[in-house]
Amino acid sequence: MDTKQTRREWTVTGMDCAACTLKVTRAVEKMPGVSDVKVALMTERLSLELEPGTTESGTIEDVVRKLGYGIAPRGQEAPRKRGFVLPDDMPVKPALSADGEQLGRDKAVGARDDHGHHHDHGHDDAEDRGRRWYETDKGRLVIVTGALLAFAWIAELLSPAGAGKWAFVLACLIGIAPVARRAFGALRLGQPFTIESLMTIAALGALVIGAQEEAALVVFLFAVGEVLEGVAANRARDGIRALATLVPKTALVEIAGQIQEVPAASLVIGQTVMIRPGDRVPADGEVLEGVSGIDESPVTGESVPVAKGPGDAVFAGSINTEAVLKVKVTKTAADNTIARIIRLVEEAEEARAPTERFIDRFSRWYMPAIVALAALVIVVPPLAIGQPWDIWIYRGLALLLIGCPCALVISVPASIASALSTGARRGLLMKGGAVIEAAATVSRVAFDKTGTLTLGRPVVTDLVPAQGVTESELLAVAGGVESGSSHPLARAILDRLTEAGLSVLPSREAKALPGKGVEAIVGESRAWVSAPRHAAEDGAIDDRTLDQAARLEEEGKTVVAVYRELAPLGLIAMRDEARSDGAEAIRQLKALGVEGVMLTGDNARPAAAIAANLGLTFRAGMMPEDKLDAIRDLRSGGGVMMIGDGINDAPALKQATVGVAMGSGTDVALETADAAILRDRVTDVPALIRLARAAMANIRQNVALALGLKAVFLVTSILGITGLWMAIMADTGATVLVTLNALRLLRYDPSKT
Repeated sequence: MDTKQTRREWTVTGMDCAACTLKVTRAVEKMPGVSDVKVALMTERLSLELEPGTTESGTIEDVVRKLGYGIAPRGQEAPRKRGFVLPDDMPVKPALSADGEQLGRDKAVGARDDHGHHHDHGHDDAEDRGRRWYETDKGRLVIVTGALLAFAWIAELLSPAGAGKWAFVLACLIGIAPVARRAFGALRLGQPFTIESLMTIAALGALVIGAQEEAALVVFLFAVGEVLEGVAANRARDGIRALATLVPKTALVEIAGQIQEVPAASLVIGQTVMIRPGDRVPADGEVLEGVSGIDESPVTGESVPVAKGPGDAVFAGSINTEAVLKVKVTKTAADNTIARIIRLVEEAEEARAPTERFIDRFSRWYMPAIVALAALVIVVPPLAIGQPWDIWIYRGLALLLIGCPCALVISVPASIASALSTGARRGLLMKGGAVIEAAATVSRVAFDKTGTLTLGRPVVTDLVPAQGVTESELLAVAGGVESGSSHPLARAILDRLTEAGLSVLPSREAKALPGKGVEAIVGESRAWVSAPRHAAEDGAIDDRTLDQAARLEEEGKTVVAVYRELAPLGLIAMRDEARSDGAEAIRQLKALGVEGVMLTGDNARPAAAIAANLGLTFRAGMMPEDKLDAIRDLRSGGGVMMIGDGINDAPALKQATVGVAMGSGTDVALETADAAILRDRVTDVPALIRLARAAMANIRQNVALALGLKAVFLVTSILGITGLWMAIMADTGATVLVTLNALRLLRYDPSKT
């Protein structure tokens, strides 16, 4: 029997606060064969490992529905549009059915079960799609309970004595009914300590002791609070949801010389698309024809259009501003920049910060402890010192309402989600709360040189052929070795080869020599392109040639030696200019109290020239393992952020406290890194740290606000200063205030110093 676990994903709608995610998590994780359950509030995502032959996917969906939420397999139409839902033409990783088959988007799911029956969840579901708050189930409950409360007050004033009392009782019972149904559903799944159950006990208890007017008011305020929580949660999702709408639904494709309009999701690698002025780019690609300004602000936050011409890369979702372009598709719709950002943001919410994990553990015993305290408050004073039962029952019920940890539990994920959304809009991507928390504490930043502190577009400046070798032969062999490489130095050599009108010699068995260079069989014999000192170690160049390389390096140039077995072919010198914002980025880092250092595999002389211009210390001539050792050394003095863009940087990125890949970097670097900078701007490094620090400050404010309000009303409720309605105001108010405070991060601009 195959016991291999399979990852399954669903969209769960109707979750408005962190307590909702806890209910879903605790209900699902108890099921046979289920493990590693992760529920993300802001992206409305449930994912888990499911062992085949144990629990059916449909059973999991039924349990979630019983809790009062809408659910659909990821990739199918979600129960409503209020949450984070990919548009119909946005590809996602396929969801799997219980038997492992891929599910399509066309199966209608959500509010109906497999037999076509509707479920009354008590949460907004498919019937609430696209409606305003007052058209939703929760909104209608607010209106009904408010109207009943107003009617009861009028009856109290105008009707005979006692009539108003029964009007308040009726208002309370009608308002509490859907809440009690959800509480009962959670209780059946082994979750007695939910806000719905506490609310139900408090409201019914208030009726028993004759506080019917306050019971009705509490029910109304609870309904208002739920609506406000839903509105606030959806505001937090708006920034993430907006990413999914950036890619156009259709594209103009050149097929057999004719331009045809096709769905953007159907584009395949190698197709040519035409992009008119004002159109959005439908796929990641490379410009074939035309020169135009590209507005990348929707993707990277870069406000100034960037000139793009043949050979330049363009992002899906960016806007063509000037002239017609023909672009070759280089990535499928499922792997384009926008899709990758969306996946990263979705997965980021699962990488929870240590603070968030601690608060989750704290909340697991906090609510039962409050319930126990409320029970003691109810029974001890009457039994021990003969106090009136009704007074202490009332105070105990108020304590129950204080017991919900919603505000505390949501204090971290709401801030993290807002920070992730803000960063994504500005081309600053972080893979979760743990990365944000770590980035906020870094004291050192280590930079790779080529492609990170420099433009990564070196140009050949000098050709120094060996005796008896022509420049053409030198270039042709070097081009053959580098023909399969994407390294900036390789591109510089190939570009010079093209300018000279020369053809690349055929090669095979090419492989990178980390920290040294590249080798391949060119023609009939092996050839190398490597750093001069490694060529000297191999005996391929003499001292005179090594001195020539040193003189070129003193001019700030990078030099490579080209040779065959024991046959030197010559030297090629290249220069890569430092990024214009590099010095400003280092200044900003110093202002933040962060020290910068450059780690490079290049020789000391060109490294010194770059470092001097930027005001950095540096370590040169480093192999990948040397960078690893350097990062370990730096980490001994505190948190270290490593910035790189190449394959050679991947181990160091992984070793650092926070690894950050530049947007132009290789896929290996992007996958290995904890964060990414899409705009290739060095000043985005201090911006990333500022955003992380702002998020952590926001989290501290939220935790203080949540715990402070709880502590104050805990004491005032026991002393009888505040009652039931103030207790529910404190609970709901704290949740809304914490969420609104987190939403302030959506307007935060980390680029401002």
